[in-house]
Amino acid sequence: MAMKTAEEHEVGISCFISDLPGFRGILKQRYSDFIVNEVDRDGTVVQLSSLDAPQEEPESFQENGTNTSDNVVSYASQIESFKSLAGDSDAVLLEEFINKINAGGEDGVSPIVLSPDSDKSHRKAMHNFFKENFKFLVTDVVDGPDASSKCIRVRLNSAEPNNKGKNSKKRKERGDKPFDSRGSENWPKNVGKFLRFHLYKENKDTHEALGVIGNMLSVQPKSFGFAGTKDKRAVTTQRVTVYKQRASRLASLNKRLFGIKLGDFCYVKEGLCLGQLLGNRFTITLRGIVADSEDIIKASADALGRHGFINYFGLQRFGSGSLPTHLIGAALLQGEWKLAVDMILDPRDGEKSAIAKARKYYKESSDVVGTLKQLPRYLVAERAVLQTLKTSPGNYLQALKSIPRTLRMLYVHSYQSYLWNHAASKRVQKYGTENVVLGDLVYCKENSTGKVTESVGSEYAEDCSGRYDSNNEDEISGEIHEEIDSVKSLVCTHDTMCSLEGCRC
Repeated sequence: MAMKTAEEHEVGISCFISDLPGFRGILKQRYSDFIVNEVDRDGTVVQLSSLDAPQEEPESFQENGTNTSDNVVSYASQIESFKSLAGDSDAVLLEEFINKINAGGEDGVSPIVLSPDSDKSHRKAMHNFFKENFKFLVTDVVDGPDASSKCIRVRLNSAEPNNKGKNSKKRKERGDKPFDSRGSENWPKNVGKFLRFHLYKENKDTHEALGVIGNMLSVQPKSFGFAGTKDKRAVTTQRVTVYKQRASRLASLNKRLFGIKLGDFCYVKEGLCLGQLLGNRFTITLRGIVADSEDIIKASADALGRHGFINYFGLQRFGSGSLPTHLIGAALLQGEWKLAVDMILDPRDGEKSAIAKARKYYKESSDVVGTLKQLPRYLVAERAVLQTLKTSPGNYLQALKSIPRTLRMLYVHSYQSYLWNHAASKRVQKYGTENVVLGDLVYCKENSTGKVTESVGSEYAEDCSGRYDSNNEDEISGEIHEEIDSVKSLVCTHDTMCSLEGCRC
């Protein structure tokens, strides 16, 4: 069954800035047809230029470390044997892990996740190898990058006498902290507490990609910060911050990630928050163009360059599933907690069979534990809600609060976008797009003073569903002096109103 997504008119997109006939084409026929690069607040376009960790990183961490020359046990022979069992990359990862422990940083060593392994008997041999050769380590199994793969996770054994239980904090004792601080108590004072990196991803949404990375690092989703989510069906590059993680550790994930690359690492004092960006640069390929003539295509492109566009939020703001995210946002704003939870968990058209089966199972049985076993780990919101309902049945508000804040706010932002689109359409229907009217937000490039005239452009009203009576409209004049730095204008044109999203004027 094909997935039915929201249509433009359902989210307030109903007007055009031009009366040209236009042309039709296919957007995102391939995910590589839609390329998004974040633009930071300095106007720099975010690109992935290097996959390597900073060369100076080891020195800066060693300055704050412990002398490791005394009482260090060598595991060279065991690691060599492990290499024949697991391969070179996992052997290198294990060796680095043990070296960190030998450096006296038991409190500063987070678990490692080995390469995906679909062979259960081989995983069993790996577990037995650790039991026999590395008694100070314990292993378990976690989900891999996709729903069908498994990975072995290796961590320090907190029950060992030499470890004294330093890493044995209960999960509930860590849950209320603003960031996942496991393995970070020995962080050097001269290094920023946040690692900023560029995340390049293909055909994955931001939360899904960070879920895979967090799973490999064994850190919670709230450890990550980003300025905005990027389209799923696209090739995107954006900045991300993670709390107290070493660049070398993230760089080592690149050889195991699929459709995701991490790079351009640096340490900063503050993490990223939603909205901390200037905008995004889009490189779009349209396919299957249908037009009456090539002249119409050229005229339409020229009109776009000269007159700009109505600054709607596009359909991607409302989710790629059959349930538009703004409906969940409306339920949250109305305090309908159970309704919001039901919307998040209920079956949806067009999803993968495994996900559809899990949603249907929960709808029919209300079996939280059984549903959690079926849901893929990348469904962050659904799993967070169910995990809370497992311990607090019926507490729908708390279940919603368990969703990572960045994801939770997307629902509300989606509803705000829905209202914005309707306001933009009403503005264009009533006044057209040729003149600035009182109440518009205007960017004055040179502190120039302009006149504001309230009027109606009839040619634009013809493109919209519904008309306004302009017979009683009076002319309103006024002076504009303000400079607007961070606003989204209803109409993006080169001479009147300028949006910071998608416009380079």
